[in-house]
Amino acid sequence: MTAPCLLARARARARSAIGAPFRLHGRDLQGFDCVGLVAWAWQVEVPTGYALRGSPRARIERELARQGFVAGDRPGAIVLVDAGPGQLHLGIATGTGLIHADASVRRVVERGRPLPWPVLAAWVRED
Repeated sequence: MTAPCLLARARARARSAIGAPFRLHGRDLQGFDCVGLVAWAWQVEVPTGYALRGSPRARIERELARQGFVAGDRPGAIVLVDAGPGQLHLGIATGTGLIHADASVRRVVERGRPLPWPVLAAWVRED
């Protein structure tokens, strides 16, 4: 499968999860956290046992690199933002914003640009 197809599929899967409830360590339509949503959208495995706050950026980068992700910011990409002190947050780029599991509204939402947080990095996988 080409990269554009993978990106479009990840974005479409993330978009189909809009409205699903927020659930820490959630990995399916019964509930997602940001890591679970990204894993589900891209159909990859991710580690569990992380805290809602305090995951180091290096751990995220290592895990994505291990699974073949490289730097790239296109619709469907995994986006890492700095959501606040000690809180990194993941989502899926749409081209006009971000789909993410929003703990404050307790569900998966699509947020347009400009995002309220600084974007730290973005990754794509080109299988």
